[in-house]
Amino acid sequence: MPLALNFSYINDLFLDYVAVFLIFFLGSYFTLKSRFLQITGLPKTARDLVLSPQTSKAKSPGTHPLKVFFASVGGMIGIGNVVAVATAVQIGGPGALFWVWMAALVGSLIKYSEIYLGHKYRVPNAQGGFDGGPMYFLRHAYQNRWVPILICILLCIYGTEVYQFSVIVDSVTSNWSIERIWVVPVFLGLVIYAGWGGVNRVGAVCASLLPLFSILYVLMSGYIFLTHLEELPSLLKVVLQSAFTGHAAMGGFAGSTALMAIQQGLIRAAYSADIGIGYDSIIQSESRITESHRQARFAILGVFLDSFMCTCSVLLILVTGVWNQSIPASHLVQTALSSYFPYMDIFMPLFIIVLGYTTLIAYFCVGLKCSRMIHPRYGQRVYFLYSIGALALFSFYTQTHALMLMAFAQTLILILNLSGIFRLRREVQFHS
Repeated sequence: MPLALNFSYINDLFLDYVAVFLIFFLGSYFTLKSRFLQITGLPKTARDLVLSPQTSKAKSPGTHPLKVFFASVGGMIGIGNVVAVATAVQIGGPGALFWVWMAALVGSLIKYSEIYLGHKYRVPNAQGGFDGGPMYFLRHAYQNRWVPILICILLCIYGTEVYQFSVIVDSVTSNWSIERIWVVPVFLGLVIYAGWGGVNRVGAVCASLLPLFSILYVLMSGYIFLTHLEELPSLLKVVLQSAFTGHAAMGGFAGSTALMAIQQGLIRAAYSADIGIGYDSIIQSESRITESHRQARFAILGVFLDSFMCTCSVLLILVTGVWNQSIPASHLVQTALSSYFPYMDIFMPLFIIVLGYTTLIAYFCVGLKCSRMIHPRYGQRVYFLYSIGALALFSFYTQTHALMLMAFAQTLILILNLSGIFRLRREVQFHS
């Protein structure tokens, strides 16, 4: 068996079985320990976020909580909310949506734990802010100085989001007929500009771009849902039934088992919300807020917002009936919207660009911070050169190559992070 195929098989085996078990087991443990904090604490979390401009002291070290939140959400709400969840339904059937909700429910507390531990073990940096994240709390989990370096290297690889960059380039070149050779350098410059400005600039860019396009997307989705209002109860019934029994073959859909629905729903949702990856812990450790539990609660709201966007995408393709047609996953949502709104060949590429761009710059910012920890003097220069080369190179190859690189880093990161969080589980405190 070729090496690439062998690795792909091993990686899929880990993600489809081991990662699903770890996420569900660890998330359920924290759910019981916290007495369902992700539900009971949501109103207080939303209130804290709204009041953060009044409670955050301008002279305190660190970044404003709202900018940190938008930088965090910018990394979560991305192409996965449109393409990955559509793929989940194409493979796992309508029941995958139920497991997307379950991933948000239990995964939000894994995110909480990541941020709590990263914030707890953060240290002041020379830029007047803080450095935190998995490289700091894993040092305590494993009592090994090489694990933090390894996780930094992996996050530098994962932080150079070659897959989403490739999707953006393909979307622009195919929809707007612009030569790839011109698209690549323009977007490279935009990513470097925002990411090099740190969490402050990334948060400002995400705050200016994400709300407008996200609200438009939700409003268009809401209009379509209203036109199919009578069908929604029966559709939700199908979702619940398929979640536990699978779904028979129909149209271009090959059929699925309940296990396929569980795997696809949990893994695609975990990918979309970046559960267990640790990037969010690095970003949110920069907040001015001093209480770890208070900052960590914002992760719950972020994961639920991400899940809401996933739900809109899935319901769109289900209610319009395009989910079981022989259409590439990247075009399912656009096809669904095109039946009701004009110019979707313009709006959807723009939306994909915004979603992908905010994810790219959030991860690029994280990669820069990790590279500085690997080597304070030369780390960022090396990472800068690697990012430019990797993003440019993979944009001229098929997306399969980019996915393989990202999957390699994701698998190792999940193993280290989830195991480390489990080791430190007793240190995670929940406050209602």
